[in-house]
Amino acid sequence: MANVLYDKGREGFLAGEIDADTAVLKLLLCRLTAGGTLTVNQAHKFVSDLVGSATIAATSAALSSKTVTDGVLDAADFAPAFAAVASNANGHVLVLIQSSAVTGGGDVANTAQRLIAFIDTGTNLPVTPNGGDINVTFDSGANRIFKL
Repeated sequence: MANVLYDKGREGFLAGEIDADTAVLKLLLCRLTAGGTLTVNQAHKFVSDLVGSATIAATSAALSSKTVTDGVLDAADFAPAFAAVASNANGHVLVLIQSSAVTGGGDVANTAQRLIAFIDTGTNLPVTPNGGDINVTFDSGANRIFKL
C-alpha cells in the first residue's frame, strides 16, 4: 500500500470539520497484521473505526510548528514521537488524526477523532519496534506530510 488520505478525511476538510492548522493533530502508531498488511478502509471516519482492524500501539504528542502553505501540510519532526515502544515482530505504520475539536483544545473521544492519512511509505516504514524510541522525520520534498 502507499500513503493515502482517507476519503472521509478529504470530506472533513471540504466540510470544515477538519482544520489542520487550528485543531490538534497527532500520529497513531498502528501494528500491521502478522502477514504484514493493514487495509485502509475508506469508509472509516473515526479512530474508533480502526479498533478491531488495527492495533494502536502508541499515540504521539501533538504535531507542532504546523504549516499549510499551498495545500501542503508540514510540521516539526519528532524525536522521539513514541517513547520506549514495546518490541513486536510485526511492522507498524502511522495514521494521522485530528484528535481535538475543529477549533482545537483537548482530545475528544475516539468516536469523534478524525482519520486523515495512512502513512506506510517513507524512510524506515513500516517500522518494527524493538523496545526503544521511534523518531518521526517528515519528508522534506514538495509534498511534506501530504498535499491536498
